[in-house]
Amino acid sequence: MATPMTADKFVAALRAEGVHVVEYGSWRTHNRAGHGAWGPINGVVIHHTVSSGTDSSVSMCFDGYAGLPGPLCHGVIAKDGTVYLVGNGRTNHAGSGDGDVLAAVIAETKLPAPNEQDTDGNSHFYGFECINLGNGADPWPAAQLDAIERVSAAICRTYGWTAGSVIGHKEWTATKNDPRGIDMDTMRQRIDARLGTKPGTPPPAPTYERFPGDEFFKSYPRSPIITAMGRRLVAAGCSAYTSGPGAQWTEADRRSYAKWQRHLGYTGAAADGWPGRASWDALKVPHTS
Repeated sequence: MATPMTADKFVAALRAEGVHVVEYGSWRTHNRAGHGAWGPINGVVIHHTVSSGTDSSVSMCFDGYAGLPGPLCHGVIAKDGTVYLVGNGRTNHAGSGDGDVLAAVIAETKLPAPNEQDTDGNSHFYGFECINLGNGADPWPAAQLDAIERVSAAICRTYGWTAGSVIGHKEWTATKNDPRGIDMDTMRQRIDARLGTKPGTPPPAPTYERFPGDEFFKSYPRSPIITAMGRRLVAAGCSAYTSGPGAQWTEADRRSYAKWQRHLGYTGAAADGWPGRASWDALKVPHTS
């Protein structure tokens, strides 16, 4: 059973992993003591704030709001990768979730789909709120994704866990969709890669899908490459999706890719939504196999 870290050990672990930490207000004594247990600790939950602006988001997560007192997490991850610590101890972040998911986290095995709310997540998980509108269009900057990777790795390294102990709120309960725009399987791969290095050192460089050629897309393929591409378009703020993205190339994929091309400065026929090598290489679609 994992014992919660002291405030000093928590800060030291994050900084050793290369995290830019800001200690916000009285975070060291700010918690929901008396409203449930804190520990044993079994993992980390990643959230999005459904807000914009660093100052207002950090303040909200520290103070809470009507019906949900703060702190609403342990740390707030800003767009620039800065992590603001707002709570130490039990916080109001995970809420009720599926006990089968908790069992899988403890065993670090494949997560089941959550279908119950029978377990208090606030007693078992560190929580990090990431500043994002959660609308599928607000981008996830590389610095913010890097900070998610680093804070998760820092906690996993402390307890000797793998990335199987890190989940998204949407994987804890079917009532949530956060962090929208982040593929948690890909994030766990990043965390495990980092855990294979010494603290604070960069993990191996990620690999990306090679451009599969013009005709690949115009054949309206069904492929995991299309899913990975769509997720990158969403993360880049270039979504025209009303659902998905999925493995089947659709008109929504073409419209989304056209947004990406316009984002890169292409116009006219060069922004028709059919991928080309230069725009594809700039998108950096993660390797799928």
